[in-house]
Amino acid sequence: MSSEEMHDGGHHRSYVKDKSSNGEAEEITESGRKDEVVAELSIEEIFECRNVPSWWEQMTLRGFLVALFLGIMFSIIVMKLNLTTGLVPTMNVSAGLLAFVVMRTLTKVMEKIGLSKTPFTRQENTVIQTCIVACYSTAYGGGFGSYLLGMNRKTYEQAGSNTEGNTPDTVKEPALGWMIGFLFVVTFIGILALVPLRKVLIIDHKLTYPSGTATAVLINGFHTPYGDKLARKQVKCFGKYFTLSFLWGFFQWFFSAGQNCGFGSFPVFGLEAWKQSFYFDFSMTYVGAGMICPHIVNISLLIGAVASWGIMWPLIRNQKGNWYPENLSESSMKSLNGYKVFVCIALILGDGLYNFMKIMYITLSTIYIQRTKRIGIVADSHSYAEKQLTYDEKKRTEMFMKESIPFWVAVSGYVVLAAISIAVIPHMFPNMKWYYVFIAYLFAPILAFSNAYGAGLTDQNLAYNYGKVALFIFAAWAGKEHGGVLAGLAACGIIKSILSTASDLMHDLKTGYLTLSSPRSMFASQLIGTVMGCFVGPLSFWLFYKAFDVGNPEGEYKAPYALIYRNMAILGVEGFSALPKHCLQICYAAFGLGFVINAIKDHVLPKKFAPYVPLPMAMAVPFLVGAYFAIDMCVGTVIVYTWQRLNPRKADMLVPAVASGLICGDGLWLLPSSILALTKVKPPICMKFLSRQGRY
Repeated sequence: MSSEEMHDGGHHRSYVKDKSSNGEAEEITESGRKDEVVAELSIEEIFECRNVPSWWEQMTLRGFLVALFLGIMFSIIVMKLNLTTGLVPTMNVSAGLLAFVVMRTLTKVMEKIGLSKTPFTRQENTVIQTCIVACYSTAYGGGFGSYLLGMNRKTYEQAGSNTEGNTPDTVKEPALGWMIGFLFVVTFIGILALVPLRKVLIIDHKLTYPSGTATAVLINGFHTPYGDKLARKQVKCFGKYFTLSFLWGFFQWFFSAGQNCGFGSFPVFGLEAWKQSFYFDFSMTYVGAGMICPHIVNISLLIGAVASWGIMWPLIRNQKGNWYPENLSESSMKSLNGYKVFVCIALILGDGLYNFMKIMYITLSTIYIQRTKRIGIVADSHSYAEKQLTYDEKKRTEMFMKESIPFWVAVSGYVVLAAISIAVIPHMFPNMKWYYVFIAYLFAPILAFSNAYGAGLTDQNLAYNYGKVALFIFAAWAGKEHGGVLAGLAACGIIKSILSTASDLMHDLKTGYLTLSSPRSMFASQLIGTVMGCFVGPLSFWLFYKAFDVGNPEGEYKAPYALIYRNMAILGVEGFSALPKHCLQICYAAFGLGFVINAIKDHVLPKKFAPYVPLPMAMAVPFLVGAYFAIDMCVGTVIVYTWQRLNPRKADMLVPAVASGLICGDGLWLLPSSILALTKVKPPICMKFLSRQGRY
């Protein structure tokens, strides 16, 4: 329930509060009476006895140190998900929870040793959470598992070095220097793109931004005078499952001395199913992610896995020698792998096109309706607004508007950064002409507004869909003679980074609005978190890139979206000539399926059945990656579903803590395991499962 729903319908009640010498409300000794009083108060009435710190006091050194530590941990977790499946759940709530856990522990320790007595406020909690999200969002949105990695030689070879348009001059190997520089010139401009429109999106149109609102509700709940009991339970639960997950990762390492060794290839459904990637790999990261993701996402993953690896790929494999040459490896784009990649792309594009059209329609119709209403009440707008605003909304709006960010700062900053990008990016990517960059920055603010408005209504950030459109347009514009593949990938990165960062900032500003955090402190923490991310993201990617075989289609770190994005660029340059035999017809069917499933869900089925319709975007991911992670995530769904049936109140309270503990414990183990891999320290044991004949 959002904080706006916790008041009494707009009528502000008056309460007589006896103040003690320190200005705080006198403690109510009877727990029943205390709960009754709390139930009668709105959120901001509960916090009325606490002063709101100034915007510079909301930003503390201890807070940014904690944000850096947690930002690194979340970046490593996100990078693993990015390079294995490409599916990363929203972790705003987990970031807010962990920020509270670490900061509450740190402040208590500092108070005991006499270093600091500064209280830990909800505003500081919000600033830390914003900084963490900005940091790990750069690791996810920086393209390390998609458009940037799609430029390297390994992906170029997988896409087929003899494919027209896929030319050697469209290869750019990852390097820390240019990756950090590229992120600096494209991510900060997204923060500035929508700053002048923050009032329009959050106050005038009252967009909900569900992830931002959920995070605010969590933070407000933690910091109420009566929220300590819940917080202690969640902290204890998080610590227990964090420790278990870390120790389980450490234990598994001892049995993984070779390929397909250890618990990561546990053939729980038999060896024949194992060959089709149906096995349980005991990954606490995926189990935890499955606990966070909605049930329908996990079920959709399993349906996609069964449809592809259980039915389609075995049938197409039987056409070897008929549809594609027998002497080709299955990893070739002219062989089975080509069907995997392009059918996956078609399903993603069908789903993406439908959602793009749907959200554009919702956005434009909502704006039109609200403008019509505003025109109808313009004569009495002031009195109308006063009647509609609740006590909480008045206080939040006052704080949100009091410390504004100057319009000239945003506009001049955007112009300066755009000019720098226009000068720098063509040197990084010679195929990306300066006027391509200019056109991208010219249209980016309009697209950013559309994306942020849609995200505020639906919680869907469609930055990647806009990026795909840019990829096709610029790849076709440049053409194969001028390295269209590389130009398309770079243009995708520019558009996606600007739109994603702008949308993330609006989510964070909504969280700040609901926690009385200053827009200036939110803006500054977003900038600082992005600076952290521009270094932490490339460094965390570099750790994986050097320690593991990233991009190997047979390995753990397949980086599936790198190959998908490169082949999208090839399609933009060459059209359908890049497809294997009969692949185009199957792609038409997959594209139509993605579109039709969404249309049936929204316009045919009754609303009570619509939530049970599978999601095409989630179904598409296993087509290329495999079925194993879908099984892990469905285990997470089973755990949550069972827990909710047995004890729904306790499940709602503790599921985020348990899931965060599992993800973070396994994620933290990645750091020592990467160091061991870099130093060539190998596990001592290889545990494998063989058939009775002694073979797989």
